[in-house]
Amino acid sequence: MRVGKNSVFGLILFLVCGALLGGILGQLLSQISLSGIMPYLTKTYEIFDVKDIYLNLAIIEINFGIRFAPNLISIFGILLAAWIYKKF
Repeated sequence: MRVGKNSVFGLILFLVCGALLGGILGQLLSQISLSGIMPYLTKTYEIFDVKDIYLNLAIIEINFGIRFAPNLISIFGILLAAWIYKKF
């Protein structure tokens, strides 16, 4: 990993921020009842889903699970963030 203008950490940070902002925008737009293409843009598509893993160690209980289900607007946000990162 390089430290500086083109670091891997910076790219990952940009991509995560783009996905989060796109996901939030998709959730906000899903509340608006517009017909046409909007339902396709705000529908989530599940990529992977790791169900909850439950581990009981007598003194501590651990639950862990992860789900990645972006909508098309969040994917556009990721692409936009990658373009912005590359451009600047």
